[in-house]
Amino acid sequence: MIYLDHHATTPIDQRVLDAMLPWFSHKFGNPGSINHALGREAAEAVEQARQSIAAALGATDREIVFTSGATESNNLALRGVCEREERGPRRHIVSLKTEHKAVLDPLARLARRGFEVTLLDVTPAGSPQAGLLDIERLADALRPDTLLVSVMLANNEIGVIQPLAEIGAICHERGILLHCDATQAVGKLPIDVEQLHVDLLSFSAHKFYGPKGVGGLYVRRSRPRVTLTPQLDGGGQEGGRRSGTLNTPGIIGLATALQIANDERETENVRLAQLRARLWEQLSQLPGVHLNGPALEQPGLRLAGNLNVSFEGVDGEALMMGVTEVAVSSGSACTTANPEPSHVLRALGLPDGLVRASLRFGLGRFNTAEEIDTAAAHVAEVVQRLRSLR
Repeated sequence: MIYLDHHATTPIDQRVLDAMLPWFSHKFGNPGSINHALGREAAEAVEQARQSIAAALGATDREIVFTSGATESNNLALRGVCEREERGPRRHIVSLKTEHKAVLDPLARLARRGFEVTLLDVTPAGSPQAGLLDIERLADALRPDTLLVSVMLANNEIGVIQPLAEIGAICHERGILLHCDATQAVGKLPIDVEQLHVDLLSFSAHKFYGPKGVGGLYVRRSRPRVTLTPQLDGGGQEGGRRSGTLNTPGIIGLATALQIANDERETENVRLAQLRARLWEQLSQLPGVHLNGPALEQPGLRLAGNLNVSFEGVDGEALMMGVTEVAVSSGSACTTANPEPSHVLRALGLPDGLVRASLRFGLGRFNTAEEIDTAAAHVAEVVQRLRSLR
C-alpha cells in the first residue's frame, strides 16, 4: 500500500529509532530517580533533549513541558489557563471554526463551565486564500474581557498556514494570551516562539517521524509569565505542570526527530511541493475535481505536502472503500469515529456532497515520484468506475 496519510501520522525514521533503542534496554533508569547512576543518566539525557527542542523552537529549556502528545498539550494549555483565571473578570476565548477537535472540544467544555467562546469564520472556498483568517476579523472579535486566543499554525486537513506572527502581535498589544496548536507545523515550518509572539505552543513527535505517545507544550516564562492549573496530579514532574514518569525513550526520539526534520526541512519542502504538483496535475485531468483550501501556487500559504481534493458525482463512502491501494483520509484521523463530514470543509462553505467525496493526501519523507503516479492512476480509476455505476 502507498502511504499518503502523513497528516495522520508518520513512520518513525530509522535514525530516530536507533537513538531510542538503548533507552528501552540497558539505559532503563527513571529520570526521577536521581539517587543512583541509572536515574541520573536518564535525567541528563532528558535535559539534553529538552535543551535541543527548546533551541529548535527559539525557547528556553524551562519553557518546555513534556506530555503524551498534542491532544494533551492542547488540553493543558486551554484548560490550564482558563481554570487558573476561572474566578477572574476575563472569560472570553477566541478561536477558529477550522481548528482541530483537540482544541474545539476543550473549548466546548470550557463553554459549559461559563466561558464565552467565539469561533471565527475563515475565507470561504472559491478564493485562492480559502481557509485563511482575516486579521481584521480577529481584531474586531477581541474584547476587554478576552483572556485567550487559540489559532493553529497549519491546518491538518487543508494545509493552510495562518499569519500567526501578525495574530500574536495583535494579541500582545492587548494583553491577550495566544495559544497555537502547531502539531502540523513543527518540523515542517520554521518555528520561533518569540517571532510568532505565542505564549503556548503544542506539538507531537509522531507528526515528524518520531514516536507516538510523546509531545510537548511550550509555556512562556516571561513577558508575560504564563501559569497553568495542572490537569494531572501526582509526583509534580515538569515543574508541577504535568505529573507522571517521563517517557525517556520517547523524549529522546522527539528531540532526534525534530533535529533531523529541521536539518532537512528546506530541501524536503521543495521535493514535497514538486510531488504534490505532480499528483494534482494528474488528478485535475478528471472532470469535476475541486481543490480544497488555498491555491497551490502561493508560497507560504499551504503546507508543501498537503493536497485536499473533492470529486463530483461520487459517493464518499464508496470512494473511501474503493481506494484500497493508497492510504489516505477523508478528514482528520482523530475524528474517524464521527460519521459527520469534515467540519473544516463545511466551514469553507462546501456542500455536503463535495465534503463527503473528498480525499486528503499527506505526502511525506519516503514517498517517491513512482508512488505518486501509481496513486494518481488508482484514484482516477476508482473515481471513473464509481461514476460509471451511477
